[in-house]
Amino acid sequence: MKLTLSALTAAVLITTAPWAAAQNVAIVNGKPVPTHRVDVLAKQVEASGRPVDDQVRAQLKEEVILREIFVQEAQKRGIGASKDYQDQIELARQTIMIRALFTDFQKKNPVTDAEVKAEYDKFVAANSGKEYRARHILVEKEDEAKALIAELKKGAKFEDLAKAKSKDPGSGANGGDLDWAAAASYVPEFSEAMVKLEKGQLTDAPVKSQFGWHVIRLDDVRQAELPKLEEVKSQIVQQLQGQKLNQFQQTLREKAKIQ
Repeated sequence: MKLTLSALTAAVLITTAPWAAAQNVAIVNGKPVPTHRVDVLAKQVEASGRPVDDQVRAQLKEEVILREIFVQEAQKRGIGASKDYQDQIELARQTIMIRALFTDFQKKNPVTDAEVKAEYDKFVAANSGKEYRARHILVEKEDEAKALIAELKKGAKFEDLAKAKSKDPGSGANGGDLDWAAAASYVPEFSEAMVKLEKGQLTDAPVKSQFGWHVIRLDDVRQAELPKLEEVKSQIVQQLQGQKLNQFQQTLREKAKIQ
């Protein structure tokens, strides 16, 4: 049997129709909306950490259809020819290009395990040593601090006085508790007085700092407890990535000829 031209055309259309349908999400006002647009949005959703299941994909399909409807209407109204639209398009183009540039740089300049280990070792070196758990009561005048020391020596409870008298809103509500911290975390006058104390000992005299007058009690001392490398690796990687990217940006800025 010999196919006529019209029959052959029909056969080709029947054969290719499923393929064409697979390429398009829909046809809006006669214009095909390619499936690729859904794929692009799906990648953005996945990059944000959300899984793309059938329900999400259906929502994305509806979104690209709505986008096409709205774009067609905007084009009918001549919005695409407006200066404001063109200006925004240029800014968007630059933003996308810059983001792609930075992504490309980070792919080609990954943070190595050796760099992570070196940064962790620096962290350990800077933070190892002793940690102190102290309490304090902060007041404005030296006489007030002396009176508090006298009350404490007579048996008053440090925590109660801190809650009632301390001007430090953070620790005062917790009975003066400053939690565990390295001596270097405090202003020099405070840390110098604190490290001289024995466990459970109270300062005999008020300690003056830029914040006022302190009455200090040392509750405990321990060796610093630092997180293991595996626990902070992702944070270190993120930090080093930021440093490398900042350096890359600075290098480009310095090399640019600006008149």
